[in-house]
Amino acid sequence: MHALRKNRPLRRIVLASAATVSGMVLLLSLKPHTSPGLAVGSAAAVPRASAPAASGGSSGSSSGSSGDSAGGSGSSGSGVSKSVTGNTVQTRWGPVQVRVTIRSGRLTEVTAVQYPQDNPRDQEINGYALPQLRREALAAQSADIDMVSGATYTSTGYKQSLQSALDSATG
Repeated sequence: MHALRKNRPLRRIVLASAATVSGMVLLLSLKPHTSPGLAVGSAAAVPRASAPAASGGSSGSSSGSSGDSAGGSGSSGSGVSKSVTGNTVQTRWGPVQVRVTIRSGRLTEVTAVQYPQDNPRDQEINGYALPQLRREALAAQSADIDMVSGATYTSTGYKQSLQSALDSATG
């Protein structure tokens, strides 16, 4: 009996050590919260453009109302400028919507109106993905752009919304 009691403390020590090691591994695998602050700062140009769309209405009707108001402001500056907001695409992590500005038949501006930003990881991913997708779209002058690694769902939604905006602008 005395030998069994010695095994139990040893089991407790082994289990406590394993739990401690597991807890340390989990703590060390967490990312610090400083990265999302940087991502928000780098994506600062994107939220500015999303403020008018937020006052424009819900996701279903904002496409028409935002497109009309943006088109009116664009046409006052130059007679051949047109801004169109694409359809809202529901992705696994949230809605994605893009607004394009076309001047003289060329794609001159692409702005993400809606995109996932509910948690720090969304903000971090979109902080690097949205500027890259914008550059790709402006360079390609179409929705035939490369996906951003690590932002597959956002990239897919961006491409679909961009294509619908371009279709609306040309048709």
